[in-house]
Amino acid sequence: MAPVSSSTEAFVSLFSWICCQRKSTKSNKTPPYKFVHVLKGVDIYPENLNSKKKFGADEKTELSPKSLVSKSSLHLDLEKRDLNGNFPKANKVRSSPDLEDFSQPQIPENEKESISPESIKSSTSLSSVDRQDKLGTLFFSVEYNFEKKAFVVNIKEARSLPAMDEQSMTSDPYIKMTILPEKKHKVKTRVLRKTLDPAFDETFTFYGIPYSQVQDLVLHFIILSFDRFSRDDVIGEVHFPLSGIELSDGRILLNREINKRNIRKSAGRGELLISLCYQSTTNTLTVVVLKARHLPKADISGLSDPYVKVNLYHAKKRISKKKTHVKKCTPNAVFNELFVFDIPCEGLEDISVEFLVMDSDRGSRNEIIGRLILGASADGTGGEHWKEICEHPRRQIAKWHMLCDG
Repeated sequence: MAPVSSSTEAFVSLFSWICCQRKSTKSNKTPPYKFVHVLKGVDIYPENLNSKKKFGADEKTELSPKSLVSKSSLHLDLEKRDLNGNFPKANKVRSSPDLEDFSQPQIPENEKESISPESIKSSTSLSSVDRQDKLGTLFFSVEYNFEKKAFVVNIKEARSLPAMDEQSMTSDPYIKMTILPEKKHKVKTRVLRKTLDPAFDETFTFYGIPYSQVQDLVLHFIILSFDRFSRDDVIGEVHFPLSGIELSDGRILLNREINKRNIRKSAGRGELLISLCYQSTTNTLTVVVLKARHLPKADISGLSDPYVKVNLYHAKKRISKKKTHVKKCTPNAVFNELFVFDIPCEGLEDISVEFLVMDSDRGSRNEIIGRLILGASADGTGGEHWKEICEHPRRQIAKWHMLCDG
């Protein structure tokens, strides 16, 4: 029995030695797997992997210890990969020391002193100003249908619009288009939600425009952002004269930079006579819409059907609204209508009144003829009128005001 037991002990020791050898060799070998992020196509290597065959690298090249990937590092060069997620073999990935040298150019010692923080700040501020000045690009096309004797405009898209909503950093854009100078043809696109590159692709056909008159027309585009709780924000505008545009050869594709809208006061919008009186004892504001004169023609007949909307604002929030009756076919309307508003706070510092002179139209949406703002922060006669009623309460003070574009 002694030889059997000794042979058994030898076999057990040999088996245990083989197991230890296999365990040690397995611990030294790199596991034949790698983790690949399925959604992003990013390969993630654990810290203990030191395989020579890394995802996207050349099989014959060996990685130096400096280029070993740590636990938190990721390969994010996704733009250099092909459709299968691999790097081309001809392209060599630049190592991190080379990137540091590339991103930080050497500056001579004599030039280091001349570079100041003010100069760096000014250069960055200039670049930010340039970005703010750019309001995007509008793409559209024009053509003339000789069979139907109609002028056709296609509003294709707008690109790189600024964000008008500071919270979501996006916009809800839409476009209004008017054919000048008569302003008879007015259209607008649908609103596209939460985008800075809206693709409208909407076609508008205008009948009754002879081909001989197309050269005299001007296309006026206003790009706006829809706001559910207040007035829509104006992003910018585009004026495109059709003089020199030859439409006999078919459709012409065009694009123009969007410019900041020029809100200008002009006698062409007309004037409005307003009387105000502030009662400090009852904390009320009496507004009398008296007259309007020299209103522009907004109808085919050459006359407008004006009425006035009166909106009361407290801290830029509308709290009350009124409107006058419609005066038919007149550029010089006499209203003589009085409205009394209750002021929710003491004083008129945060109060303003908006007047919108509208043109009533049964067939379509009523258009704004002109606009007027009276308040402490208003410019011109609007601010002067407001200052007088604050300094002289219980006194009725009337003034003519020029209307501006709505």
